[in-house]
Amino acid sequence: MDNNLNVTYLTLDGYVEVHKYRYLYFVIMFTAYILIICFNSTIVCLIVIHKNLHKPMYIFIAALLLNSVLLSTVLYPKILFDVLSEKQIISYPACLFQWFIYFFLARSEFLLLAAMSYDRYVSICKPLQYPTIMTKTNICIFLVVAWILPACTFAAPIVISSNIKLCNFKFKGIICSSSVLKLHCVMSRVVYIYGLVVLVNLLIFPVLFVLFTYIRIFIITYRSGREVRRKAAQTCLPHLIVLINYSCLFGFDILIARLETDFPTTVRLILTLQVMLYHPLFNPIIYGLKMKEIYKHLRKLFCPG
Repeated sequence: MDNNLNVTYLTLDGYVEVHKYRYLYFVIMFTAYILIICFNSTIVCLIVIHKNLHKPMYIFIAALLLNSVLLSTVLYPKILFDVLSEKQIISYPACLFQWFIYFFLARSEFLLLAAMSYDRYVSICKPLQYPTIMTKTNICIFLVVAWILPACTFAAPIVISSNIKLCNFKFKGIICSSSVLKLHCVMSRVVYIYGLVVLVNLLIFPVLFVLFTYIRIFIITYRSGREVRRKAAQTCLPHLIVLINYSCLFGFDILIARLETDFPTTVRLILTLQVMLYHPLFNPIIYGLKMKEIYKHLRKLFCPG
């Protein structure tokens, strides 16, 4: 721990495996960062520019991809700096801020995926009611709830954690997450229970809701014609792939924070890099290739002939 003007600093212990090949890791991470910004921003810009993409489903996709841009912009510059540094440290307030952004945007993604599944359910199962249900006002409400609710609910444990005494100043990871709780001298029961409630409300419930809506869609479309089944599969499959992918990767962080077992540094590094590299790059590729209208505009942009 270093103290400068009463600011507590943490040592980031997750870079042990990176030190030998830091220049290689820097090139890989910097390239990934540029690709994430370019891929996600391109699709977001296409959705903003083209009026035929001003539909609820594409607006939610744009919000999802915007989350990836925001998260990467918060995490990558610090990581790139740390990769080249001899000593990797972060102030405790900066660590809490990083944790807040990471969890706020992660929880937001689950709520956005739930909103997208509801949009698909209404579109396919209740097409006549779609214009009256998915109005501009309701879309704005979904977006505000998806961003504001996680931010408000996660502010409380951050404030509590900022006032808890630390007994350990070595953080086992490269980005601050729920594992910060293991640095406290005494695990706050309030934070722990509150965290479980938030986990259920903003992660488990949205995932169950998404699965329920897609099961309903597949049951209804199974009884319909082949064309309806094809359309349902075409629009729902990308969302399901993204949900499954993100749920598996995000579950890793929760396991580390909740279980007493110390995972090897290499395992932590690999899984953390998957969350940071795989998911933000995976989303725009899935939506760019699998969503027909977005794919058309991408082809016109890159293959105008």
